[in-house]
Amino acid sequence: MSDNRQTEKIKEEKAKWEEDVRGLKDRKSSFKTVSGMPVDALYTPLEQQELDYSEDLGFPGSYPYTRGVQSNMYRGRLWTMRQFSGFGDAYDSNRRYRYLLEHGQTGLSVAFDMPTIMGYDSDHERSLGEVGRCGVAIDSLEDMEVLFDRIPVDKVTTSMTINGPASILWCMYLANAEKQGISFDQVGGTIQNDILKEYIAQKSWIFPPEPSMRLITDIFAFAADHVPKWNTISISGYHIREAGSTAVQELAFTLADGFAYVEAGIKAGLEVERFAPRLSFFFNSHIDFFEEICKYRAARRIWARRMKEKYGAKDPRSLKLRFHTQTAGCSLTAQEPENNIIRTALEALSAVLGGTQSLHTNSMDEVLALPTEKSVKIALRTQQVIAHESGVANTIDPLAGSYFIEALTDRMEEEAEEYFKRIDDLGGVLAAIDIGFFQQEIADSAYIFQREVDSGERVVVGVNRYNTGEPLQIELLRIDPEVEKKQVDRLKELKSRRDNSAVSNALRELKDCAAGSDNLIPKILAAVKFYATEGEIVAALKEVFGEYREKPSF
Repeated sequence: MSDNRQTEKIKEEKAKWEEDVRGLKDRKSSFKTVSGMPVDALYTPLEQQELDYSEDLGFPGSYPYTRGVQSNMYRGRLWTMRQFSGFGDAYDSNRRYRYLLEHGQTGLSVAFDMPTIMGYDSDHERSLGEVGRCGVAIDSLEDMEVLFDRIPVDKVTTSMTINGPASILWCMYLANAEKQGISFDQVGGTIQNDILKEYIAQKSWIFPPEPSMRLITDIFAFAADHVPKWNTISISGYHIREAGSTAVQELAFTLADGFAYVEAGIKAGLEVERFAPRLSFFFNSHIDFFEEICKYRAARRIWARRMKEKYGAKDPRSLKLRFHTQTAGCSLTAQEPENNIIRTALEALSAVLGGTQSLHTNSMDEVLALPTEKSVKIALRTQQVIAHESGVANTIDPLAGSYFIEALTDRMEEEAEEYFKRIDDLGGVLAAIDIGFFQQEIADSAYIFQREVDSGERVVVGVNRYNTGEPLQIELLRIDPEVEKKQVDRLKELKSRRDNSAVSNALRELKDCAAGSDNLIPKILAAVKFYATEGEIVAALKEVFGEYREKPSF
């Protein structure tokens, strides 16, 4: 039967089916994804008539990488299992990291406390009450040495969730590796280093956009020459989604940020092939199973096409979108926290079916506190069951060819392209940030979602339906207030015994460099090695760069 005859036959049969179901009552007036994208009752080959296998799907490890960035994907190697972890001081977190590695975790992911994220030392007045509360407190190279004590950083890759002061924490990590006798070219890992999404969603910035972008491109250049295995940035949609965006907004805004970093690197005089292979991404895995899978497939295809066609990249490594995934913290609920284990399992499964290279599964109690050993072990075991028992890692992109999957992937790509055009029309990412475009789009989506939850239109099990009102009965991790006092005392003692003259000279040279145009990383590295603290280095840079102030938006 010819293709045309086949198509006509399907059309006729679909029309008959639609006639058959017309009188049946649906349980809802409309069906849509968690992001609000309409979902049809049935998908058929009619939705895939424009699909060109080679141009739109291809083979795993081949352009446009829709089906995965490695040729054999998980048949060759499973994704890296890394739990986002850090609390108290470096001693507490070091114990947790070694506990996780002993239980089969294959990579580390460092959660820093709020003062570290904002560039303040633990003895700063703004740090009071926050030291070690939502992550580990790191003030100096000495803390980093404790954090990775007995952890060989040439054997374990580390991801560090840090943005405004990323260059400083990265230099501390490199200096610690050097003290362990490990050269820079043996060290692998990732720093988040994504300041654009801070302005858009997470709001933990330090410097204005221009010097922040300079720090990022300086890291690109230094890593290309000295730390070739390091992912210099993790362009993050996670926090955009956690702030309330839809899946398409997460996809579009994250990739738009990625393109902005590529353009910044080119503008800084770097050849695209020199830095693009070390760009990586970080996506959220929300609760809508199929929507998330399609988001990852669309992301790979968009990135490959844009890098090839607009930026002229030829090296396949520059075209491959590699990404880490974290299950959605915002989908977890304080009511009946054990339900979060199920949510996380579904979200982790969609990340795996979407082809992630690295995965963090949230713990059931994270909506209430930092996770206990028990809850983080369950979260890790969730990944291990998916990897070793479910069978989903045995074949590559097993949902490809699904009428629904391909139609939804295409639609997400089309809607992301519409956003790219709107951003370009506004003058690019920085201009769009300046007028609050991203922030307003995300706020509007968050409002719609919450309104649906409040009205009961969107069901959240144990919250607005099936809520038993039973009292909470799980153990929670409590941070000892003594942690802050001990951290401050250790910092005071460090400042009294280090070579303070050398520290002053290093900070002065750093400021001179910041006022010029040379790469800042060697100067930051030198200051770190003299045990200059994060707060001191940030303060020195602030004297030259200033601080960012967000324009009010109503």
